[in-house]
Amino acid sequence: MHNRGVITLAALAAAAVFSTSASAATVATATTALNIRSGPGPQYSIIGGIRDRGQATVIGCIQGSLWCQVSYNGRQGWAYSKYLNMQVARTSLPAVTYAATTTYQAPTTYQAPVATYRAPARTAVETVGVAAPPATSYVVNPPAPVGSYVIEHPVQPVYLPGEVVVGAALPEDVALMPVPNYQYEYAYVNQEPVLVEPQTRRVVYIYR
Repeated sequence: MHNRGVITLAALAAAAVFSTSASAATVATATTALNIRSGPGPQYSIIGGIRDRGQATVIGCIQGSLWCQVSYNGRQGWAYSKYLNMQVARTSLPAVTYAATTTYQAPTTYQAPVATYRAPARTAVETVGVAAPPATSYVVNPPAPVGSYVIEHPVQPVYLPGEVVVGAALPEDVALMPVPNYQYEYAYVNQEPVLVEPQTRRVVYIYR
């Protein structure tokens, strides 16, 4: 696998815990099932999730980042803003827009786990890290033996910007592994095993 566009995550390690002087928390709706992570980036552990169309409270977003601190069903952590729509003054606003224009103080820093980002190759289809409406045609229900095989045969994980969602496509240089006697292949992306349609490289299932 090529190592083009590799950058360290040191820059992402510094993130914000927001001051009380920041804008009041507001509600956001997830446009797809979305992870909640322990820190603002895909290298952080998954501590929960927001269901598709679930409503979470947005505590605040880091300016210049695509990550927002959220609270959902008693779980507080970080979610990727490209898959959140916020309700601000009765208007639906993509959280990514809110994050780009909101400033918060940063009295606390985070220590990122050791990992690297690989810049995804540009393709004609949406890639991980790029907002794309989840395509219901890509949703599958794999049989239990497929899940057992994928979990029992882990491969070297790949880290890409953003979150993995059903319907997004993986870059061409992400290696896909075959599943015996099954039409879909798999990879481990941002700490999650995913099933992928080989022809389109679209994610069709995520093992959470």
